[in-house]
Amino acid sequence: MQLEFPWALGPPDGRYVLRGHAGEPEHVLIVTTLGAPERRLLRGRRPQPASGDPAPVTTTRVTLVGATPFADADGADAWLRTATTRGDAGEAQAGDAIAALNGVLYHQRLASADPHVREVSRAQALVVRVGLGEGEQIANGRWSQAVELPPARERERPRRQAALRSQERLAALLGGRDAALACEELALRARLDLDAGRRREAALQLDAALGVAFPELAPWAGQADLPARLDELRALRDGVAAAARSAREGGVDDEDADRVAHALARLEAALRARTALGFD
Repeated sequence: MQLEFPWALGPPDGRYVLRGHAGEPEHVLIVTTLGAPERRLLRGRRPQPASGDPAPVTTTRVTLVGATPFADADGADAWLRTATTRGDAGEAQAGDAIAALNGVLYHQRLASADPHVREVSRAQALVVRVGLGEGEQIANGRWSQAVELPPARERERPRRQAALRSQERLAALLGGRDAALACEELALRARLDLDAGRRREAALQLDAALGVAFPELAPWAGQADLPARLDELRALRDGVAAAARSAREGGVDDEDADRVAHALARLEAALRARTALGFD
């Protein structure tokens, strides 16, 4: 699987072996920077007159290669046919590649202590290819057989985002008619962690989000069904706090993870309810 993104992702160019829990190689991730402008051609030591021309764009190519080769050509061909003739199979492959890449970016953020290294989504990829090749051929971005998957379709937005009416909300935030809440940002971080399988981080983020959600949402407590939603969150608060304690002690079991997932969904619902009636 090969993906290209219109920015520098963060990890230096090279090959990275991704291992499973038992230490067995699962994939090799190859990162290649394409079209990077030479710094000496862009600027010297002093400011230069602005030309108004578009700045050159750096593109990053990421190739994810399975560590276990196919037993024979027939098996490889069958895999490629399945991945390219069934849209859901190809998208499943793309999703697995995105998840593996995001794991690398998460660790790169920690290793570099750079909070601006960010994870990516399928929709952000300029190109997604699936194909077959050998050794150095794949390492150099080439294939013996490959197809390009169609761009990600405009799918129906998840329900947790539907009521936000993002353009209207953005205008309200920029115009001072609405407030950005800390619990919203913390809930988004918890969602990112939970979707990535980082249970401990999700529990800790959600515990923090609920800690500020009640005072932050208090000014809207008389709006629609928000009081009932806040009562629901208060009932879930102890379970989330227990999950956070487990996270601080080193682990979150399945039961705690389910509590976190449920409480996060209910917090997201409460935040939707706050914005559902508009901003006037």
